[in-house]
Amino acid sequence: MTTQPFALPEFYQPYPARLNPALETARTHSKAWARELGMIEGSGVWTEADFDAHDYALLCAYTHPECDPAELDLVTDWYVWVFFFDDHFLEVYKRTQDWAGARAYLERLRAFMPTGALEFPKATNPVEAGLAELWTRTVPSMSADWRQRFAESTRNLLDESLWELANINAGRVSNPIEYIEMRRKVGGAPWSAGLVEHATGAEVPARVAASRPLRVLRDTFSDAVHLRNDLFSYQRETQEEGELANCVLVLERFLGYSPPEAAEATNDLLTSRLQQFEHTVLTELEPLFAEHGLDPGERLRVLKYAQGLQDWQAGGHEWHLRSSRYMNAQARPFRLGGPRGLGTSAARLGLRSRVRQLAPEPFAAVGPLPVPELYMPFPARPNRHLDHARRDVLDWSERAGFFTMVWTRESLAGIDLAVCAAALDPDGTRDELVLGTRWLSWGTYGDDYFPQVYGTTGDIAGARTFVSRLSRLMDGAAIVPANPVEAGLADLWPRTASTMSAAGAARYRTAIESMLTSWLWELDNHRLRRIPDPVDYIEMRRRTFGSDLTMSLARLAHERVLPDELFTTRPMLNLDNAAADYACFVNDLFSYQKEVQYEGEVHNIVLVLQHFLQVDRGRAVAVVHDLMTQRLHQFEHIAATELPLIADHFELDPAAREALNRYVAELRNWLAGVLKWHRDTDRYDEAVLRRRHTAPAPAHWLRKGHLTGAVASF
Repeated sequence: MTTQPFALPEFYQPYPARLNPALETARTHSKAWARELGMIEGSGVWTEADFDAHDYALLCAYTHPECDPAELDLVTDWYVWVFFFDDHFLEVYKRTQDWAGARAYLERLRAFMPTGALEFPKATNPVEAGLAELWTRTVPSMSADWRQRFAESTRNLLDESLWELANINAGRVSNPIEYIEMRRKVGGAPWSAGLVEHATGAEVPARVAASRPLRVLRDTFSDAVHLRNDLFSYQRETQEEGELANCVLVLERFLGYSPPEAAEATNDLLTSRLQQFEHTVLTELEPLFAEHGLDPGERLRVLKYAQGLQDWQAGGHEWHLRSSRYMNAQARPFRLGGPRGLGTSAARLGLRSRVRQLAPEPFAAVGPLPVPELYMPFPARPNRHLDHARRDVLDWSERAGFFTMVWTRESLAGIDLAVCAAALDPDGTRDELVLGTRWLSWGTYGDDYFPQVYGTTGDIAGARTFVSRLSRLMDGAAIVPANPVEAGLADLWPRTASTMSAAGAARYRTAIESMLTSWLWELDNHRLRRIPDPVDYIEMRRRTFGSDLTMSLARLAHERVLPDELFTTRPMLNLDNAAADYACFVNDLFSYQKEVQYEGEVHNIVLVLQHFLQVDRGRAVAVVHDLMTQRLHQFEHIAATELPLIADHFELDPAAREALNRYVAELRNWLAGVLKWHRDTDRYDEAVLRRRHTAPAPAHWLRKGHLTGAVASF
């Protein structure tokens, strides 16, 4: 008997698993269904003994404890199909490393997921036949919005198997951030979340389905499902299948941990994601309901959906303890007595993970942080219009009113945002550089203004109104600017949007609103003195830094040449995210003292990792440095090996291929420019910080005449 590589950790599992009473009916039905489709005898994948031992009906009876027998039969058939697909893909394509065959096979499966009329090609294998049969039984009762979302998650589940195969072919273990993002797609939990809507009869209202709270519920659910599976399946995947897509293995390689240490770290992340789920339910759903005016029935559907995801977590854990697919000896569930049900687990909490989220006393004298030598293979090039942009942004910012509070002309001159804009766009015209520098000034000023005005008072309602007014201003509403941020946007938005297509302006507005709403997330964490979950932090950091805002200008320059669909592919999304993470972490390293010591900040990757990994600052900085290096290596890998395949897939003509190359070159400029600016600016200099933070704070802008004059001068 093979020795386990580690004892399973103590799991945070506060929800009771319940068993659907229709289990035996589902067992009988699912075996007959699988045999009829050819998944058992003659498939070369499963024997009847395999099927019985895996017991997918038990999984579904645990994860969907309240649905009726017919619905449980349907859900069980879906899971039989998805596990058969996974094992079939392993035997036919992963073991043989048949890239071309895998791509053709997955491309054909798209035809079996129509969002319109239920018409299918003739099935040629059990996977195709099963998908056609299940699609016909499932989608008629759901809305067009749900069909679209479920089709997308099913395609992701199937298509991203190519990512696993590509990594096996290259012998490549992904970095931790890449792994979490990709595991959501290839692991299939977002797909499971879609089935939860069907099984509970609680379809999420379309107008909130893409909101942050619902996205976080889905993503935390997905991450927890996958991390749990990685712990139970580590031995089988690494010793029998040659699998590289496992978080325990990823953390072994990245952090230099032993398998038991990596398993504990994976479990810590699993616990953190489960508690992020709870935090989102308790703190973000009610404001979402109010913001979108959901009626009682719609609110109940969202809560029932969240309860369904909770049931899935509890039931999935119980099934992992019993299934022959997994390493499940000596599993140690963590359970405490007390109240049960959605949102009540805080009363029974294991304190270790919660304590890590408690922010230390603010304004600790941490001192300057020595920034290590950072990997940057791209040169920063100057723009010949730099001096003009420097002069212009000072005058423009004064007209907008930035110097009446928060900033002075001297402080902005020292920040020197024109250096950043010039390096981001070294080949831009004078007018382009002027506009880019003004946008950087507006975004940076807003990032300073917002916490000074709303963070010190905890005025959540006022902050939401502030964000809402800025959105309405971009709608063209007749709003008289009430503060410098509104005055700046009132000037910048119309002159920028008028040069774009309607679709381009809509995308740019989305980037602006993404940044603005992320400030509300930061404000809420400050109010609670809560250090964010590391995954939530990294994903939200891209928004708070304004990555989309500045990077989208490069995309918009090529919007008429490159198809929109190209930017939603996995390689392009990963390219953008890898670049954004590197830039965000550059900022966090350089701004550590400014944020932690002088601003009482809790949003910094060094601080987040110090608390999550329970390490000192030096070790946290080393981990950040390694993450940055690997993210930039990933950026280079995608550009060199994956984008040419995407170009072939979209059959781009020479002009479009050149536009794609320019887009990548502009991201390289962006990365080099962000690093150059951080090295050149005085914004993070200790002597400057001491001087600015000991000077009397400027009075709040109460004299409306100053604002009227500023707007009139534009």
